[in-house]
Amino acid sequence: MAIPRLGAHTPTSGGMAKRSIAYAQEIKAEAIQVFASNPRGWAMSEPNPEADKAFSDKALELDIETYVHAPFLINLGSPTPSTYENSIAATAYALKRGREIGSKGVVIHTGSAVDENHVDKAWKQINKGMMPVLKKLKEDDPWLLLEPTAGQGQSLVKKLDDLTKYFEALEWHPKVGVCLDTCHVFAAGHDIAKKGGMTETLDLLVKIVGIERIQLIHANDSMDVCGALKDRHQNIGDGEIGVKPFEELLAHPAVQNAPLILETPGMEPEHGREVAMLSKMRDKVSKK
Repeated sequence: MAIPRLGAHTPTSGGMAKRSIAYAQEIKAEAIQVFASNPRGWAMSEPNPEADKAFSDKALELDIETYVHAPFLINLGSPTPSTYENSIAATAYALKRGREIGSKGVVIHTGSAVDENHVDKAWKQINKGMMPVLKKLKEDDPWLLLEPTAGQGQSLVKKLDDLTKYFEALEWHPKVGVCLDTCHVFAAGHDIAKKGGMTETLDLLVKIVGIERIQLIHANDSMDVCGALKDRHQNIGDGEIGVKPFEELLAHPAVQNAPLILETPGMEPEHGREVAMLSKMRDKVSKK
């Protein structure tokens, strides 16, 4: 049985080839996630092929899989024309950056229609704007990974069942997958903290999108209770989800090829401890 890689979102200040890789080595990460552009802006940086090659070569040498998190501003369902247009451009740019640094996937949040009267239009504009982008992807390009949010407001994916509509809007394109955030799915009302709850939720996700589309896991505990609709990450074991559900997660066939990436509070010391804890869980599960 394959085993999922473990890692964390890493800082890039000082350069990805230096800072992100050093961070990965310090915490013993086998996979990392990075921002390849400003996460809180629309600016598209000038290309630096030398720096990109240094990063991708080092990651390859150390056998570290890499993933890109696209800017938080992206909302493909926005009723505001400028936000929508910038979101399409930023998604295309993030996929380009992912290709340039050799990443396996690019994560975008599934976003919100903002206004309940805009929901039907949101699905149509997602189809219209994104299909030309997706049709340009080649087989060795990164996956576009949809990350359901915490279900607040007019979220387009309030619960996992809503992913069907998103995939329909993207015509079930073969390069579109899912990044499941454990804090988000818990906040949205899927009780992964109860015994068997994680297995039940992953079974549901497999039923909705198919096991091959589950490409990445954001492994986060939650500061808030199930169904709170609040996106507040906590270190594993220190929140409302607890430790046991992550053992269930690691034992599920759906995540055997989907790395677990921490987005929890702290830096190297905290993430190093969490990677070590998940590694022990993984060893325990693999021996069963």
